[in-house]
Order: sequence, then C-alpha cells, then structure tokens
Amino acid sequence: MTANDKIRIIFVCLGNICRSPLGEAIFRRMVEERNLSDRFIIDSAGTANYHVGQLPDPGSRRIALKHGISLEDQHGRQFTADDLAKWDYIIAMDASNQANIHKLGKAGGNVHLLREFDPQGSGDVPDPWAQGDEAFQETYNIIHRSCENLLNSIISEHHLQ
Repeated sequence: MTANDKIRIIFVCLGNICRSPLGEAIFRRMVEERNLSDRFIIDSAGTANYHVGQLPDPGSRRIALKHGISLEDQHGRQFTADDLAKWDYIIAMDASNQANIHKLGKAGGNVHLLREFDPQGSGDVPDPWAQGDEAFQETYNIIHRSCENLLNSIISEHHLQ
C-alpha cells in the first residue's frame, strides 16, 4: 500500500499544542487498536504559527500520559493552504479554526468539526489552555468519544474490516 492509498486525516486547532495533538494521538491509538495503522496517515496542525516546533502543552502531555499515550514525538506546525488538498479529512476543533481553514482556500466537503461526531454534544471542543487538569480531562473525554465515532464513520465509509 502506498501513501496515496492511505486515508489522510489531520486534526486542527489554533496553536497545535492542546486539542489537536490530543486528537492526533487518541485517533492514532484507536487506529492501532483496530490494526488499521497501515491504512492511515494521521497528523495535527494549528491555524496560527505561535507554537511551531514546540512540544504540546504540559497539560495535554499530562492527561495523555494518564491514559497511556505519549505526545513527546509531536511538535507544533502550522496548517497552510497546501494542506487543503493534501488531507482527506480535515478535523477542526472549533468553528473559529474551521473558518480559518476555509479562508485559506477551497477545501471542499472534507472539513468537519470534531464534535459533529460527538454523541453527547455539538459545537466546539473547549480549549483547555491555561486551565487546570480538570479542563484537560474534559477536553480529552470529548475528543476520545468523538474520535471513536469519527473512526467508525470512516471505517464504514471506506469499507474497512
């Protein structure tokens, strides 16, 4: 299988240090658990360039480790206009970043809010930046349950398994 045959998914928030790194890591873990790693390319980015090259926020790293996931190999990068055609699924964490993605150019129907897949709510994934561990846990929970449904949707759409 070549890179062109793989399903390409990217998670996007503002700075690529809190929510989108969690989305990337949680989704990657779920894909691995279903033995589908060879079918996906998974990444994350931010619409702003504030944290390019930096590790994810310590709060995101702590909550991920609490759930057995490491974010230590991730570094912030900015989402660019070139990314619009590169990804099959562009998953925004909130409406503001979804709008920023659309401002870069035509992205087609592949831009979604992550909470479109949340069975317990809709709207934005709250940004836990500069808040305590409780906020990071709430964000983790929202991302986790949304990623489960997102992965199920992709599996169904692409007839995987």
